[in-house]
Amino acid sequence: MSIWHERATKVWLTLIALTVVTTWGLSKDLFSPAVAVGGTFLIAGLKVRYVMLDFMELRYAPAASRIFFQGWIVVVVAIVLGFWFGS
Repeated sequence: MSIWHERATKVWLTLIALTVVTTWGLSKDLFSPAVAVGGTFLIAGLKVRYVMLDFMELRYAPAASRIFFQGWIVVVVAIVLGFWFGS
């Protein structure tokens, strides 16, 4: 099997693309600060999920572990965005 067809390679390329979006796409003055911050943190949460599932091997962990760790991502992103938009 070619390295280009492996899941880890596709996830890695996706992580790079998402980094480009947050670094160059959302950092410009094309969007309001609220949209840029919200988008950046939502993309960061998605990236953390990919890393946990595919590189920390949680994709094949018991369902309770996956639910806990993915819930943790949602809670942390919600708290950070709540502080940002609440202040």
